[in-house]
Amino acid sequence: MPDFSIYKWLLSAMCAFSIGVAKTGVPGFGILSVPLFVLIVGDARYSAAWVVPLLICADAFAVVYYRRHAAAGALFSLLPWVMLGMAGGAVMLGYPDQLIRPTVGTISLVMLLLYLWRQRSTAPVPPADWKHAGFYGTSAGFATMVANAAGPIMNMYLLSKKLPREEFVATGAWFFFIVNLSKVPVYTKLGLFSSQSLSFDLAMAPFVIIGALTGRKLLVIMPEKVFVNSVVALAFLATLLLFLPK
Repeated sequence: MPDFSIYKWLLSAMCAFSIGVAKTGVPGFGILSVPLFVLIVGDARYSAAWVVPLLICADAFAVVYYRRHAAAGALFSLLPWVMLGMAGGAVMLGYPDQLIRPTVGTISLVMLLLYLWRQRSTAPVPPADWKHAGFYGTSAGFATMVANAAGPIMNMYLLSKKLPREEFVATGAWFFFIVNLSKVPVYTKLGLFSSQSLSFDLAMAPFVIIGALTGRKLLVIMPEKVFVNSVVALAFLATLLLFLPK
């Protein structure tokens, strides 16, 4: 078990909870965990591997929960581009933390800006052609491999498919379940997993499940606009910390 201070354990539990919430009805909530887990673990390369078992846990829950609503056809044109982006991300993970940390910060910041733009924009979603799939697929593949930060990109891509809400969530859940499983051999080969990381994931898994079970209920307790604005503000502050020297 990692020797974390109490505040890091509390922060980890909060991030694990946010991952569960993001998978079952509050897209965008999980982006808060991306920069925070880098700060918790202390190394951007290792944080990606520490988080992926938690993501798989949440993905599996969402896949089971929405198993009857997935629109697999929406992913066919995207997957080859995603694999290309993931290959580029795997190469990036071979570089030192001093380079990866600001890269993760930049990815997180871009994802936040994309998310805000999509929330506020009244412009139509771009057409779903091969260029559209190529841009979003490679971007999502790179972002998910390096920083587990492809959520907003996939949300925008699935919007272009004009899916009903249940199909939107279910298709995203299946996509990330497959992609996150495919990252495990890469992280294993790079030596990013350890007994500490796996024991950490085991300890955090209950918080992921609690988040997944309560994701929809949070929207009833708190107005959606207030909820989303609070998450975005916290994620922005956490992202800025990644650009500060260690």
